[in-house]
Amino acid sequence: MKDITTFAEYMADETRVSTAEREKINFEVELIGKLIEAREKKGLSQRDLAQLSGVRQPAIARLESMKATPQIDTLLKILAPLGYTLSITPIKNK
Repeated sequence: MKDITTFAEYMADETRVSTAEREKINFEVELIGKLIEAREKKGLSQRDLAQLSGVRQPAIARLESMKATPQIDTLLKILAPLGYTLSITPIKNK
């Protein structure tokens, strides 16, 4: 097995990370990045968002550090005070 020295190399190695796993990871990174960006754009701390959303601050911290995968109801609670919701959109043809 090839020696891996960077995270990018690890992610690109299909023997270690399947295409489906890579897509899931990329989706979660993008989702959490947008959530953090929205929170910061509103000028809210994690504690502020916790008070507004009813989701405890440690849960928000775990979500933002990608130590936990959020449930849909938790995401909806967190996104609402930020002025966002979830939606289903068609996949663009490649």
